[in-house]
Amino acid sequence: MTETCAQIDHLVVAARTLDEGVAWCEATLGIPPGPGGEHPLFGTHNRLLRLHGDSQAGMADAYLEIIAINPGATPMRPAGLRRWFDLDDPELQHRLQRQGPQFIHWVARVPDIDVAITALRAIGIHRGPVIHASRQTAHGLLEWRISVRDDGQRLFNGALPTLIQWGGTHPTQHLPASGMALRRLQLRHPGAAGLRAALQAVGLPHMGVSEGPAGLAADIDTPTRGRLSLLSPP
Repeated sequence: MTETCAQIDHLVVAARTLDEGVAWCEATLGIPPGPGGEHPLFGTHNRLLRLHGDSQAGMADAYLEIIAINPGATPMRPAGLRRWFDLDDPELQHRLQRQGPQFIHWVARVPDIDVAITALRAIGIHRGPVIHASRQTAHGLLEWRISVRDDGQRLFNGALPTLIQWGGTHPTQHLPASGMALRRLQLRHPGAAGLRAALQAVGLPHMGVSEGPAGLAADIDTPTRGRLSLLSPP
């Protein structure tokens, strides 16, 4: 997949179990998620839901990822390295147990992940090393390069995206149509100036960023529920 500019790639909804994530999707968005798979490197598994982009706003197709720790898998990462998206964080897992699945993060695809990581490092932000990951699908092997810190942390409370660069195939190419469209993603953080600088460095200068308590808000059009706003927890 060839990209000439950075784009929103996907939204991340974390769940304590994948079954709970599927139930959340049906109850919240009015539609079950499409197929997903397993991530041997991290010991996680997911389900995906296609989100059509707004071409007039310059937004490519994206997707919503529901992800959870796979209790039947042992991560292939070396001992001591944590899973992506803070999934090993006890506070996050406690919140998922008490409150259910939550929108916690987003991922941006970039045309050259090495260049983007270097640009962040130049302004003092260590987004993590670039690693190769993959998973099997009914259509063959999906492969990508992604920035994951050894401690698994999201940065800026999840408002700064994880960066990804896909191989020849993007998941949306084989996801069924959902009738859902991502219209807007808004970011908020008490360090808004620093977040804006980081987004500028990776080629996302036009993302909406405001000052305030950390949070994310995604406006999504659904076929049965109208327009919904997914909000990250405070």
